Amino acid sequence: MLNPPARPHIPSATWQRPFDRTWENPYTVRYPSNIDDGPFHGMPLGGFGAGCIGRSHQGDFNLWHLDGGEHTFGHLPACQFSIFEQTVDQATAYALSTNPPADGSLQRWQWYPATQDGQSTGNYEALYPRSWYSYNNVFATQLTCEQLSPVWAHSYQETSYPVAVFEWTAHNPTDQEITVSIMLTWQNIAGWFTNSTVSSEITVRDDGSPVYDYTPRWGDSTGNYNQWISDNFRVGCLLDRVRMDDNMPREGEGQWAIATVTNPSLDIFYDSRWHPNSDGSEVWDSFAANGSLLDRDDETAAAPGEQIGAAIAVRFTLKPGKTKKIPFILAWDLPVTEFAKDINYYRRYTDFFGRNGRNVWSIVRTALKHYDSWQAQIVQWQQPILDRSDLPDWFKMALFNELYLMTDGGTLWTAADEDNPVGHFGVLECLDYRWYESLDVRLYGGFAPLLLWPKLEKAILMDFARAIPTSDDKLRLIGYYVQTAFGYADRPEVSDRAAMSAPRKIADATPHDLGAPNEHPWIKTNYTCYQDCNLWKDLGSDFVLQVHRAYVFTGEQDVEFLVDCWPAMVSALDYLKRFDLDNDGIPENSGAPDQTFDDWRLQGISAYCGGLWIAALEAALAIGKILQNAGRIKDQEILTEYQEWLTAAKPLYQEQLWNGSYYKIDTKSGSAVIMADQLCGQFCASLVGLPDVVPIDCAKTALQTIYQSCFLNFNEGKIGAANGVLIDGSPVNAQDTHPLEVWTGINFGIAAFLAQMGMTDEAMRLTETVVNQIYNNGLQFRTPEAITASGTFRASHYLRAMAIWGVYLMLDTKKQSKK
Repeated sequence: MLNPPARPHIPSATWQRPFDRTWENPYTVRYPSNIDDGPFHGMPLGGFGAGCIGRSHQGDFNLWHLDGGEHTFGHLPACQFSIFEQTVDQATAYALSTNPPADGSLQRWQWYPATQDGQSTGNYEALYPRSWYSYNNVFATQLTCEQLSPVWAHSYQETSYPVAVFEWTAHNPTDQEITVSIMLTWQNIAGWFTNSTVSSEITVRDDGSPVYDYTPRWGDSTGNYNQWISDNFRVGCLLDRVRMDDNMPREGEGQWAIATVTNPSLDIFYDSRWHPNSDGSEVWDSFAANGSLLDRDDETAAAPGEQIGAAIAVRFTLKPGKTKKIPFILAWDLPVTEFAKDINYYRRYTDFFGRNGRNVWSIVRTALKHYDSWQAQIVQWQQPILDRSDLPDWFKMALFNELYLMTDGGTLWTAADEDNPVGHFGVLECLDYRWYESLDVRLYGGFAPLLLWPKLEKAILMDFARAIPTSDDKLRLIGYYVQTAFGYADRPEVSDRAAMSAPRKIADATPHDLGAPNEHPWIKTNYTCYQDCNLWKDLGSDFVLQVHRAYVFTGEQDVEFLVDCWPAMVSALDYLKRFDLDNDGIPENSGAPDQTFDDWRLQGISAYCGGLWIAALEAALAIGKILQNAGRIKDQEILTEYQEWLTAAKPLYQEQLWNGSYYKIDTKSGSAVIMADQLCGQFCASLVGLPDVVPIDCAKTALQTIYQSCFLNFNEGKIGAANGVLIDGSPVNAQDTHPLEVWTGINFGIAAFLAQMGMTDEAMRLTETVVNQIYNNGLQFRTPEAITASGTFRASHYLRAMAIWGVYLMLDTKKQSKK
């Protein structure tokens, strides 16, 4: 067999960062209540809906999204790789993190040096779902660790697995033998990831959004125990917890495992019970001496207050010029996600591994058998894009890395059932706004599942279709009303709670979201209460457009999907038409923020909502004709009515809003602001071949105005396009919130529109500017909704940024059209 290469092949289109390199001025949060865990974030490991773990370019594991929908961030020093190396001259041992513990633990360990005096000690590179740690100038051995989870497009099985693979490549570039030992230590964290807060009462925070308490059982290891496993060529430590019920696990219960392979060329050592909150000498002294461990197998359960860990070390000798690859596996089996008390769902991966929470070793076996095939599947998926010479590396990098959210975004993916053949699926709007699949946000953010996992896209839309006819009359305080008392300024006598409240969900109103992880997602929708989403003027249109988009981009064959969604589409449009108070064909905005820019008041007919309405009517007519031709609907009256609305709406929209340079934001505010996303409806219509919402020459002129004013004239074109400014790029009001923010996903959506209209250079310049803000300022793998010219951000880990796949779609469409 040929000797493997000294280093694994790493694509050029990666996000790269030297170990431990900091940022001089990273972005910080705009609102104190928003999550800001600092800039040390790396690519997440784990499958969709299985929970995930993040490891930064400091080498530490620090992000723990293991309880569905919840966020835990914290450094666990005992969860770590370490390297021992023996050359002719010296023995060296380091734990491979540049971030030693601050609590005084593990003092005996030697921690990996950061780059000093201009000499790099290593480099981190990421191209989701793979990342690499390359170690330089510390060991004589050339060492690289590739991390991955089995995620690739159109995979609905492996992509759900709760597993991380670490493939080490060790090469001896010297003329003498080197002995190397690789150690993986892991703290037993079984049972930590479930909510210990008795009440999940909702409160409203300083930005007006609802929030609830979440306190994981972090550090509660009572009853945890570890077991050494030797299974033919597989060896490892299984980490478990004493359980009350041996059959039905509760949330957070289950197993963890660390594992590797054995063969005659390897020495395997282990310690199944050591103390992470000690000085670490019980594992470090023997490891640092000769790369070994004590081979201790102790299954004693942890006493109250006690912490225990497990360790495996693999030692081998490298002859001069030789290379060896060693795989390590980290797997977990936490089969149950609980929302409100007693609302439990099994995770998707349990369809393949069982549901009793005792199947982690089966996951390990699968990983050790198939990880090389998983690597090949990922490469096969990514390589056609990576090979494209017309796409720059920075774009390829961001395109794949923005998919991190499919794993990291509090993702839920439930087991399948008769009504849900691939299960329920959902990604949070973000960690600060913890509710699932916000419909307005995913109008752009949904491009990733649409193009790569279309069955999940349809599952999400089916959940919205089921939710539209439901109702929930419970009154809730509306955060915006409480903050501003807007709408009551002329009625000073109205100040009670009822006047500032609204029903949670009105029948036939399209819900904003599919619910939150502290209640019952998919059943209790419309969780957000910053605004009364029953009054929003974009959600019904968003739903219709996304259903039609999903049909078109999945081959235009799935008529049953349209049949299932049609009643909800009719209800959504009929409900939205109620807001056409003057019956001119277009619903009016109310003056309170009632659309995705939910801190921005629109009045009368608006360019944003009006354009979406026209595009949605076109989509509904197209779907209706498909269903008629298939013999699935017979009621012509509905389509006739839609055509009447459309016939009235189109000329009215053009007449009322077009000013020769751009479309006015609305008809009643008198504002001269240029709204960057004013023609979202035109983009959505053109995307699927529907008739244009506006004349194409007007659309191009408006886009040019937007590009110049909102992007180039705003902050000298350095950070992206602001949502809304005057013609010279200055603010209407310097105290405005949403208008002066640069929304990452909206910018990618506008870039996709630019590319669609043939303005490819402009599209790429705008996209690159926003990508640079994210990846050069400590926002990688936590892309926010909004950034500002003052270096702040809002709402990290945001769904809409996956709109960069819309940019790719338009670039690819243009390329295909030229062939």
